[in-house]
Amino acid sequence: MDETKFEEFLLEEKKKELERLAAEENEKKRLAEEQRQREAEKAAIESDRLQAKTQVEKRRQGLHHVMKLASQSAHHVWQMEPSLFEGGDRIKLYYNRSSHPLAHASEIWVHGGHNNWSEGLSIVRELSRSEKVDGDWWCVDVVVPDQAVVLDWVFANGPPGKAVCYDNNNLNDFHATVPKGMPDELFWVEEEQRIFRKLQEDRRKKAEKIERVKAETKERTMKMFLLSQKHIVYTEPVDVQAGKMVSIFYNPSNTVLNGKPEVWFRCSFNRWSHPKGPLPPQKMVLAENGSHHKITVKVPIDAYMMDFVFSEKEDGGLYDNRNKMDYHIPVTGSIAKEPPMHIVHISVEMAPIAKVGGLGDVVTSLSRAVQDLGHKVDVILPNYNCMNLNNVKDFHYHSTFSWGGTEIKVMFGKVEGLSVYFLEPQNGMFSVGCIYGRNDDGNRFGFFCHAALEFLLQSGFQPDILHCHDWSSAPVAWLFKEHYIHNGLSNSRVVFTIHNLEFGIQNIARAMMFADKATTVSQTYSREISGNSAISPHLGKFHGIVNGIDPDIWDPCNDQFIPVSYTSENVMEGKRAAKDALQQRLGLKRSDLPLVGIITRLTVQKGIHLIKHAVWRTLEQNGQAGFSLLSKAMFLHPIISSHHFCITALYITVFWVILLYRFINLMTLLQVVLLGSAPDPRIQNDFVNLGNQLHNSHADRARFCLTYDEPLSHLIYAGADFILVPSIFEPCGLTQLIAMRYGSVPIVRKTGGLYDTVFDVDNDKERAQAQGLEPNGFSFEGTDAGGMDSALNRHIKQLTSKLFDLIMGFSRAFPAWSNAREWFYSLCKRVMEQDWSWNRPALDYMELYHSTRN
Repeated sequence: MDETKFEEFLLEEKKKELERLAAEENEKKRLAEEQRQREAEKAAIESDRLQAKTQVEKRRQGLHHVMKLASQSAHHVWQMEPSLFEGGDRIKLYYNRSSHPLAHASEIWVHGGHNNWSEGLSIVRELSRSEKVDGDWWCVDVVVPDQAVVLDWVFANGPPGKAVCYDNNNLNDFHATVPKGMPDELFWVEEEQRIFRKLQEDRRKKAEKIERVKAETKERTMKMFLLSQKHIVYTEPVDVQAGKMVSIFYNPSNTVLNGKPEVWFRCSFNRWSHPKGPLPPQKMVLAENGSHHKITVKVPIDAYMMDFVFSEKEDGGLYDNRNKMDYHIPVTGSIAKEPPMHIVHISVEMAPIAKVGGLGDVVTSLSRAVQDLGHKVDVILPNYNCMNLNNVKDFHYHSTFSWGGTEIKVMFGKVEGLSVYFLEPQNGMFSVGCIYGRNDDGNRFGFFCHAALEFLLQSGFQPDILHCHDWSSAPVAWLFKEHYIHNGLSNSRVVFTIHNLEFGIQNIARAMMFADKATTVSQTYSREISGNSAISPHLGKFHGIVNGIDPDIWDPCNDQFIPVSYTSENVMEGKRAAKDALQQRLGLKRSDLPLVGIITRLTVQKGIHLIKHAVWRTLEQNGQAGFSLLSKAMFLHPIISSHHFCITALYITVFWVILLYRFINLMTLLQVVLLGSAPDPRIQNDFVNLGNQLHNSHADRARFCLTYDEPLSHLIYAGADFILVPSIFEPCGLTQLIAMRYGSVPIVRKTGGLYDTVFDVDNDKERAQAQGLEPNGFSFEGTDAGGMDSALNRHIKQLTSKLFDLIMGFSRAFPAWSNAREWFYSLCKRVMEQDWSWNRPALDYMELYHSTRN
């Protein structure tokens, strides 16, 4: 046996040992999963039984009401023969056409059901003329349904879908009891069992469908991830297999090696940690297509990751290392498994227990997605006294430690399947009834950050990554580097994420200096803020990774707040039902007019704190010409002086005057629902007044809901045809992502994450294709607010022209509704099938975490 074969022998033995250990671990997981499933199934069965009992009681009441209206005949209107019958019998139903709504109908049809229409239409037959005298009698043979206690029917001049005239007994329908029907109590016992079985079957099918869709979506996303750099590098086959050959194709024209006469391939495996070390540098050759260079290598059987970079010379020179991230491609079928990383999020927010904004959503959803990839994730959170602990499982005391002159009690619990440590200093620092809003927020959160690091140190934790968020937990970055990296936590690295640069800039600047890697929540926002003095010195370690949404929380197939569950396969059915429920709940006109939803915080960032003035002026002018209104808005000196607006704020006013002018004029063509609240009581009061005026003038087509209402937000996402997100700036935005999850088409302003996730159906086909996507919405331009300076009055003409272009772009969505309904439905289906979950961002974050460790 030579050296190579001996190494292969050892690897095979190692493979067997790893397989044995993996089998033992899998068996433990299987038993634990079976126990979890048994408990979940038991809870689901109890829920189904309760729901069946509730439904039966509701049906019993409805059926008893119908039975009071039932009879065996109606003189000169209808009759049944024989008079005694039971389920399964064939009877003859007679109808007298004369002197009734169908007196001149050429066809007579019965549309029937049973038990107060509990199963919908179960009898549909055409009647023929009868020989019965004393009237214009028609008849038909009908089979009585087996479970029928009461028969329900109407007569019509055609089959379902074609009838235009009905005899429905003056809106009461016709009803007849089944004389030899099942005894009452026995019927309801069997009905409850039938409903229970149906609920169980529906739940099973829904669970299977959800899991299937999840798996298919994740598979598509992984393929997109592997092909995301195809304009630079790709492999054949795309799915790299351990122990097999793979060809790498590289296009230097799109990299820093453009124009270099040679390209050298430098490769290793397992995050550059493979025992055999890197392969010798190899010169790539031109591929058949001429634009790519090619190399073929064999992947070791114990490789779980392929790593490579490119250089201009054998001994190095200029490198393409993907901005210091290197190129990495997962390998399947390996006998080795990638060691899990340990990530600790230190945050002052976490959904759903301590959520104020998007930060809390990110902490929970990103953590779950990374944990699903096989890594260990913990969250450290203040133990606020205002949290809803109903969403914390297995909440219990963990430990106590002393720091900062006080005792700190540590509680532990599971939130959305994540391990969470709650720090509760006994000085009452977080027992103040709120998360933010006190004058000492900076001191409180600084204390928390230091206490979190002290907890990790004293508990013996050695996390690979400490991930801190925004200004509130930014102190982790410098406290770690100044006090803890050389004091027991040397294994850790710090990743810092900016969710919104508008708050706590001093903390953010300092964290940017000390963090090993920094991110923000979209690529475009990272470019928009790259010139800020807090960011610009650190661009080499700054990355944009777009946020995702949690598909389990935002799931129209399993959403308790909407009337009909739906997927992309029945999106129109589900959205029609949701729109009807939304219109009914809010008192809007019941119609199929296009419905625009706006779900937002009422703040300057969202560009709507001046809607009050814009709408009020528009209504006051009773819909006069838009540019007349524009010119008035530009010179409303009393408004400007009373609110001390700067030039930029004046631009925002103009921006919204135009948009709202367009909205008011479109209200004869569409409906608008706004859900949101303002943290500033003055703005909230302004919108209350505006809402009252708007409801008075457009009560059937507009509604402002100025509160926080989670169930209503779900119903708006499902019931709206369009979701408008016209933010002045938007780091990422979740609204447009949730909208697409529910098949609602986003209309957004081109800024930040809105630009990165919404691709205009007319103008962004190539940009979408580069991301492996299809266009999915409408976007409009706005003038850069920074360009609106003291010379604004000299540029009124240019501003007017640009804002007019903006409106024309914004309004393109609505002709799409009326002129191409079928196309619009296909667009709704398309946006539902795009994956805006954390599947892809989690992969990007793992790449970032690994690069931080190297």
